[in-house]
Amino acid sequence: MTRYVALLRGINVNGITITMSSLQTLFRGLGFAGVKTVLASGNVLFEAPPGQNDASAIKARIEAALSRAFGYQAWIVLQGVDTLAQVVGGYPFDPNREGWHPYVVFSSDPTALAELLAGADELDPEDERVSGGDGVLYWEVRRAVGVKSRFSKLSGKPRFRSSTTTRNLRTLHKLLD
Repeated sequence: MTRYVALLRGINVNGITITMSSLQTLFRGLGFAGVKTVLASGNVLFEAPPGQNDASAIKARIEAALSRAFGYQAWIVLQGVDTLAQVVGGYPFDPNREGWHPYVVFSSDPTALAELLAGADELDPEDERVSGGDGVLYWEVRRAVGVKSRFSKLSGKPRFRSSTTTRNLRTLHKLLD
């Protein structure tokens, strides 16, 4: 069985409330095993049954089920757990830097990542830095700046909603533990 993590975009914010027990029930109903949620922000670990290893088909199936069950346009980024471990291990900044938040930006659309990375050229390195990774962007931002940062505003634009999601590096460590 292949182990995956589904990173849901935009739940438990803006009126889209989904309990983690409801998510677990939905994933089990889709035939997935070993279903576990981590935190209440839409992180679901699961195993695909033998023979079901087409990640794009799994992603489409989960998005359709979420949309039907919870009445919203669902978007997820699907990662294999082994790939996630490589992403976490590749974080290029000091993840324990005092006063800074470490993040990883995931996307199901490489052109979105390229556009975001191009926009990172204008960032003030005293406040935040972005570096490209293998299918992700690594981002660190001063806590004092947070969601008011230039990159946060850029990545939060509507055109990126359907294909990107951001996770704190500490959350990703919890997913891998």
